Amino acid sequence: MSDGLFITFEGIDGCGKSTQIAMLSEFIKENSGDLILVREPGGTAVGEKIRGVLLDKKNDGMDPVCELLLFEAARAQIVSEVIRPALAEGRIVISDRFFDSTFAYQGYARKLGEDMVEMLNSTATSGLEPDITFLLDIDPKEALVRRGQRGGETDRMEALGTSFQAKVRDGYLKLAAKSDRVVRIDASRDRDVIFEEIREIVTDELKKRGMQG
Repeated sequence: MSDGLFITFEGIDGCGKSTQIAMLSEFIKENSGDLILVREPGGTAVGEKIRGVLLDKKNDGMDPVCELLLFEAARAQIVSEVIRPALAEGRIVISDRFFDSTFAYQGYARKLGEDMVEMLNSTATSGLEPDITFLLDIDPKEALVRRGQRGGETDRMEALGTSFQAKVRDGYLKLAAKSDRVVRIDASRDRDVIFEEIREIVTDELKKRGMQG
């Protein structure tokens, strides 16, 4: 276990991760102090360049293995440059996506297989795992409506459609069923109800670690 606390948020596009991350971040800043927010892919100079390539719809012909390796490259950089140093300093790190996304999107939905993804995840992170992962679970059709309400252009991954998102969701649910680290959250509910569930879990963990202000 790290000296700090590593929390990740997962789910299909439009599940409400950004909203819950913002609410939890504000709560932690008010109650526990030192916090760092990161996102995948991205979060470093190298990672942001890779993110641009991965999400650009002009690259819709990208081979799935190329896609997988680019995600892992960005992950290796942010783990070594940002996440591990922050945890070593006893800080709280919240990440919008981490290696569970790769399992759901590339390993399961893209059918590249669990073994390949697990090996590359382990290599990219040098074995680092989140302490808590919140899976915001929602029906892909409802998530599509939410993305429409949000507005803006869809990126390359969002543009793959609800059938692909349904496969991603199945991958996430398979992961949640076998991992105690992953907490499935019903993301179809009101955002304040969702946050209260998340807040209680995080508060308990902070108290156990003596990090509650």
